[in-house]
Amino acid sequence: QVQLVESGGGSVQSGGSLRLSCAASGYSDSSYCMGWFRQAPGKEREEVARIDRFNNTRYGENVKGRFVLSQDVSASTMYLQMDNLKPEDTGMYYCAAVGVSTWQACISEVNFGAWGQGTQVTVSS
Repeated sequence: QVQLVESGGGSVQSGGSLRLSCAASGYSDSSYCMGWFRQAPGKEREEVARIDRFNNTRYGENVKGRFVLSQDVSASTMYLQMDNLKPEDTGMYYCAAVGVSTWQACISEVNFGAWGQGTQVTVSS
């Protein structure tokens, strides 16, 4: 059973930075798609970014140029470097994973089977 554990959330002022981590365990599939999603109170869940086994990445329009998604495959850990944070970035950030074999399948995937418990990011103005 896949387990995902997020860490790195916190409170920062506008313009600050945070680095989120998502440690995965129990994943036996060598082909996967992982992503970060966020949800603010009263709002729908929003995709932040996603990545596949070969470091193909896609970013949400609201974070392009400010967030960078990376991974350490040997450590089974995904990172989200968030710079120039804005108050509208506030929310609970979740990592998710699903087993897919191609980048095309990753970017079209809507049903991530494994989710972490989330880490809170709060950006004050």
